[in-house]
Amino acid sequence: MKQTIKSLNYFYFGLTLCAMILSGCSCSAPKRVPDPLAAFHVSDVKNLDSNKAITDDYKAYIQTLSPEEKQRLGPYPASFFEDGTGQHAVLIRIGINGTEWEHVLIYDKNDKRIKTIKYASGRYSS
Repeated sequence: MKQTIKSLNYFYFGLTLCAMILSGCSCSAPKRVPDPLAAFHVSDVKNLDSNKAITDDYKAYIQTLSPEEKQRLGPYPASFFEDGTGQHAVLIRIGINGTEWEHVLIYDKNDKRIKTIKYASGRYSS
């Protein structure tokens, strides 16, 4: 009887191990999100903030955030970027419950938003 229980324990251990391998479980660290602003550099805030189309759009985007996200915005909620080809980006950082979230709004040469990216960029302790 003891041999049967011992064999079953090995069987279930092997079965669990196989299930983990087949489901893609790994012990490595999670992959980092590629930086969506890697091709951009900081823009002159006054220059980009005077761009009415982008300013109106990112302010409208902020209004779509949850009440908790809006509450966590700082006094200067947006940072402005450009890539030298006419594209612009707006970065909005929000810290909630120990996680820093980044919202990146990317605009084409005609100041039309072409992409919105939201991801957790890091952790912090308060």
